[in-house]
Amino acid sequence: MATEQSVDLVDDETVGLFTKAVLLAALTAGLAQISIPLPGPLVPFSLQPFGMFFAGLLLGPLWGGVALLLYILVGIAGAPVFSNANAGLGYVIAGQGTGGFLVGFLVGAVVAGAIAHRSIAPKPVADLSIPVQVVALTAAVSVVYAIGIPWMSFVTGLPLTRAAALMAPYIPPDLLKLGIAIAIVQGGYLAGR
Repeated sequence: MATEQSVDLVDDETVGLFTKAVLLAALTAGLAQISIPLPGPLVPFSLQPFGMFFAGLLLGPLWGGVALLLYILVGIAGAPVFSNANAGLGYVIAGQGTGGFLVGFLVGAVVAGAIAHRSIAPKPVADLSIPVQVVALTAAVSVVYAIGIPWMSFVTGLPLTRAAALMAPYIPPDLLKLGIAIAIVQGGYLAGR
């Protein structure tokens, strides 16, 4: 008589983290639709940074990065998940100079997760102090601008200083979003506390 054996190919923790990454990718796509298109070479004002903030704080560097990578790949594949229902590889590479900011969100989630959790595996959100969260998300915002502004300058043909000047008004709202994201995470609204 043959006996049946169950084989777990992936442990429950990995399945849970992947599920959360998928949910955060979907949340980022939804937040991207809450956006205001701006004229000329300006990138749209959107709530996309919240996705990066939540991914880094809740999932750490590895799974936070996976969440934003999934978001970007779904958009490249043609699903209208980027701000103002944009999609496609062309939009990421050359569309309005926004591709650098999208790539910046991915790298920013990894940086925020690495600083906040100081390991590949995410810690419970309750173990993350508010000052560490502020530093982590400020670093993430800095990374987004460090990647996004030169990319925007290259794609639009604007001088780097002009592209930086165009993006300067976005900094205060991004810092406000940072504070709101920390309040949401501390309140346990996304962590299920």
